[in-house]
Amino acid sequence: MTTTTPEETTTPEETIAGARERIDVLDDRIIGLIQERMAVSAVVQQTRIAAGGRRVNLSREMEILGRYREALGKPGTTLAMTLLELCRGRI
Repeated sequence: MTTTTPEETTTPEETIAGARERIDVLDDRIIGLIQERMAVSAVVQQTRIAAGGRRVNLSREMEILGRYREALGKPGTTLAMTLLELCRGRI
């Protein structure tokens, strides 16, 4: 006797719909994390400026670019640049 799992009884359309729902949940979480990162970045910038420093720390940004590139390849650099752009100058 062969048993089937729920995955085996779903149609391709149902599988796609379920996966898209999961992607939407993940996107909502990613957006929330980006918004949280933007808020934390604003605190760092405000504190740095109040202490007489510059708004942007280029060596720190290079570290971030490298981390994303190592984890995600070349597209990671583009993603990191977009993230850094979102987090700059929101003071």
